[in-house]
Amino acid sequence: MARHGFLGVPIKTFEEGGRRHLIAMLNQGLNPESKFLDIGCGCLRLAYWIMRFLDPDCYFGIEPAKQRVEYGLQCLFTPEEVRSKRPRFDYNPDFDFSVFDTRFDYFLATSIWTHASKRQIAASLDSYCHTATPMGIFMTSYFPAETPEEDYQGDVWVGTSHESSTPGVIKHSLAWIQAQCQQRGLLVQELPGRDCDWQLWLRISRA
Repeated sequence: MARHGFLGVPIKTFEEGGRRHLIAMLNQGLNPESKFLDIGCGCLRLAYWIMRFLDPDCYFGIEPAKQRVEYGLQCLFTPEEVRSKRPRFDYNPDFDFSVFDTRFDYFLATSIWTHASKRQIAASLDSYCHTATPMGIFMTSYFPAETPEEDYQGDVWVGTSHESSTPGVIKHSLAWIQAQCQQRGLLVQELPGRDCDWQLWLRISRA
């Protein structure tokens, strides 16, 4: 980060965040042979932990800011580790999970819905429906809107990205998220506790 600037995650919780997110996925039943999609994988804070846990060909990452992935691979992994684990990455900004032609057992979007518009959240739910195994689990984090004024209605991503260097976070109504899931035949559950960035966890699965 000293060389490249802010990479989307705070330095203070860089190690703790990756480790705690791995633990959260293990608590949901993740095992080494699970097919895992890291949505907005960034500079690979979680991948540092989870790629080493998973079998080869099981880690997949989507990140529009391609340079962040490249920095993570350079700084957090040896070339031998990358060759051994054979991770796959895609850099589309459209929440299109079908690019890998794979069915996923687990999806994780940590600190993504705190920047994504409602259109983008809906796109991620559609992609989950199209690419999840029957028992596939989607874990995501968000900040709940307590008033209508806090409920983000814009149509663009807010925060640093491949297109912006301006930080920012947004909130969404849980009722809106629940309605979007219900329209798609999905169950959504707000889990107790918060992640290391003080966001609430949502667990989404097929009804």
